[in-house]
Amino acid sequence: MTIVHRFSDAARNLTGSPMFKVLARAQELERAGERVVHFEIGDPDFATPTHITDAAVTALRAGDTHYANSLGIRELREAVADYVAPDLGARPRVGQIAVAPAISFIYFIARCLVNPGDEIVVSDPGYSSYFSAFDFVGARTVLVPTLEKNGFRLKAADVERVITPRTRILFINSPQNPTGSMMEKNDLENIFTLAQRHDFYVLTDEVYAKMTYDMPHYSIAVSDQCNERVILLSGFSKAYAMSGWRLGYAVAPEPVVEKLGLMIQTIISNVPPFVQRGGIAALTGSQQCVTDMMREYRARRDLMVAGLRGLLGVTCIEPDGAFYTFPNITGTGMTSEQFCERMLEEARVVLLPGTNFGPSGEGYVRLCFSVSRSEIEEGLRRMHRILS
Repeated sequence: MTIVHRFSDAARNLTGSPMFKVLARAQELERAGERVVHFEIGDPDFATPTHITDAAVTALRAGDTHYANSLGIRELREAVADYVAPDLGARPRVGQIAVAPAISFIYFIARCLVNPGDEIVVSDPGYSSYFSAFDFVGARTVLVPTLEKNGFRLKAADVERVITPRTRILFINSPQNPTGSMMEKNDLENIFTLAQRHDFYVLTDEVYAKMTYDMPHYSIAVSDQCNERVILLSGFSKAYAMSGWRLGYAVAPEPVVEKLGLMIQTIISNVPPFVQRGGIAALTGSQQCVTDMMREYRARRDLMVAGLRGLLGVTCIEPDGAFYTFPNITGTGMTSEQFCERMLEEARVVLLPGTNFGPSGEGYVRLCFSVSRSEIEEGLRRMHRILS
């Protein structure tokens, strides 16, 4: 007997991250003995700093392995409040802070604030997991194209053109995945004014906020200290090389945090307390580890951008932050998908097509420089061989 599985509308809408499909093909090649260069996944190659790991291990050995407050242990929420205070211009109340995996908050917040048919505005290209979460909750995703000639920066004037009475949330991400672009202060200020005028929330995803190069980071959260309509989302995965720890936080108006706490209780119960102890060590300990990693990322960025600019048919602007480049490959005559497929099958270099991040990504590919300089050089050599 053949069983017909009847999935919910929400489950049928789930698409997941295209990155993992590409990764699966790369791993298939590796199992066959091929040497593959990975530029597709935004996972730092650094070990988590020792003082962070030690704090978690100490907590484990001390028996800190039981249920915890669904919003996060008090000590971590206090540490988050101290950590974000300079960006907000004031120290948020502990009641404004919730702790969970950062990517989970994308779904939690959309589920808390959006009904089916409501609109969520986001830049195009943008982080692909946003789109999947929006589809899952039944929201209508409204894309705002960002242009290479503007440094892929989201502009307030472009946002204003798509606002309707059904707009509930604007998602912003600065520095941004996949382009590495950063928003300018005047656009952020104007966007907050739009949010007040049209009564929508702004979710600012600042997971890369400590990963900037020459342009200073400015947070829209300074506009209302996350008391009214701004929700700040961040995490530990990138700046502290803690991608496997699945630890993040949200700073939001207290009524929103109360609902987030109920969602966390219902879906994940709580983040393991020993993991949270590692988060406290990250925020309160020496930040030299971040400085050292950023010095290396800058060198990798410069190497990657210079190498891409030397490829036939490829141009590349320099990213402001994060660890991604988003080169223009239209001069090769290939689509984004064709370019990536050829690099994988002929050069054994794994990239992501720009179309994974929205329709405006056609003509671009994303490369991540979270790997060693020697690996970057090897990948660029292989790409040069194919394109020349």
